[in-house]
Amino acid sequence: MAESVLREKAKQFAKDMVFLCREIKSSHKEAVLVNQLLRSATSIGANLHEAQYAQSKNDFISKLEIAQKECYETEYWLELLFETDCIK
Repeated sequence: MAESVLREKAKQFAKDMVFLCREIKSSHKEAVLVNQLLRSATSIGANLHEAQYAQSKNDFISKLEIAQKECYETEYWLELLFETDCIK
């Protein structure tokens, strides 16, 4: 099966977030915030990948909706880390 552009972008985003979280942890003490960011950022791609194997149309839609919610949560954690000068 051909790779999905969306899934590939989500995977690259997750990898970028892993590297960012490593960097933040090495220079700041906000481990709880970083862990939350890492969980939500990597969950986006996981849910998109899981949607590929959905058992029904409703299951597929549900996985995409979860991925979207994780995007919103990731945005929140990034904003919070930016506003507290943990990231530029």
